[in-house]
Amino acid sequence: MQEKPSVFKIWWLAIRPKTLPAAASGAVMGSALAWRDGSFQLLPTLAALFVALLLQTGSNIANDVYDFERGADTSERHGPLRVTQAGFLTPAQVKRGMWVVFGLAALLGLYLANLRGWVVILIGLAAIVSAIAYTGGPFPLGYYGLGDLFVFIFFGLAAVAGTYYVQTGFVSSAAWLMAIPIGLIITAILVVNNLRDLENDRMAGKHTLAVVMGARGARLEYLLCLSIAYLILPVLILAGVVPGLSLLAWFSLPLAIISARTVLTQQGRPLNAALAGTGQIALLYSLLFWLGLVLAR
Repeated sequence: MQEKPSVFKIWWLAIRPKTLPAAASGAVMGSALAWRDGSFQLLPTLAALFVALLLQTGSNIANDVYDFERGADTSERHGPLRVTQAGFLTPAQVKRGMWVVFGLAALLGLYLANLRGWVVILIGLAAIVSAIAYTGGPFPLGYYGLGDLFVFIFFGLAAVAGTYYVQTGFVSSAAWLMAIPIGLIITAILVVNNLRDLENDRMAGKHTLAVVMGARGARLEYLLCLSIAYLILPVLILAGVVPGLSLLAWFSLPLAIISARTVLTQQGRPLNAALAGTGQIALLYSLLFWLGLVLAR
């Protein structure tokens, strides 16, 4: 029997910190564009960043318990250890932790709503409901092939546009368009996750897109997500939406190539490296994009 870690270590495992760089990337991208437009505000930026991190954390904790309750998490799973399945915490304890995390996100959301109004509350509530509904509730999105779409919407479009909005009071066309590459890269993280767990999910009746399309289709989806994320940038530069030095984001390409090679050649547990690497790509892409804006200015 596996030795039970400390309480801190157990919750650290439940949080899955390797997924958090991706959650930060949307806030970084939205703030970069707000900075370019002369509207950068530190406190709303930090609040939006921590809301994104808390939403990702809450989603991870929710997946831990709801996948276990639906039988998708077994000892055969290739992903990082899940604390509910391992018996380190009871489902009730994990759910209490989930609500604490979402409660903290809601408190920060109230600060942002005080700045920009009821629209922020609606977006925040929708994000929390979707995070829980990914694996929980009567219609778990991830079990019906809808996870990819909702990840793109909330961790791409809503994260970038929302962070920009809380600083400016509106959403520019550049914010909407630059949300696309971030959303696609973060969606690619889910694709790796589902490719890794494909056989286990199929046996559990979890119909992710990877299960529906098969391993070859999932690998193609991953390549398309990354390819579009990089190819859209020169198009937006030529259209005058963002400056030419935004192309500095392409310096994250070597990491993307390494992760893509892993996805194309590996299966099972070795894909965990590509999962973490794809999260790093999202954050590095955003940071390099911001650097390009700074140099262009």
